[in-house]
Amino acid sequence: MVWRKFWRAVGDAPFFTPVARRVVTMDRWLSRATRGRVVALGMAPGLLLTTVGRRSGEPRQSPLQFVADGEAYVVVGSNWGGEKAPGWVHNLTAQPHATVTLGGRDIAVEAREASGEDRERLWQAFVDQWPGYRRYRETASHRTIRVFRLIPR
Repeated sequence: MVWRKFWRAVGDAPFFTPVARRVVTMDRWLSRATRGRVVALGMAPGLLLTTVGRRSGEPRQSPLQFVADGEAYVVVGSNWGGEKAPGWVHNLTAQPHATVTLGGRDIAVEAREASGEDRERLWQAFVDQWPGYRRYRETASHRTIRVFRLIPR
């Protein structure tokens, strides 16, 4: 718990995002190797999302932070506040059936995009968990960061 508090403070610092973007390759490797037991380098709750590539039809895995909302897993397409949404957002939009790997278990899910007040409530839950999301919203001000609820099916 102490480490999470430390990482939350570091994650909100201006230098964090440029450095963390370079480390994401290690996070991908670690999350796959541990079958979703260690994601987001252990800094926040994480899962491994497997989508179907909208063009390739091939499975695509993405380690993501999540917030629990009832039985659903909520994820956001922040892409570190980048210009474009991450590929998994487009994949989920094209094919909402996906798989979440969490704690070594595979869970079939269906994605539904949150909107309105529900989206804002879920967004605030992400900011509360990881204050750096506030910065992502500022740097991605030209686009709306999409929020998805992954519902077990």
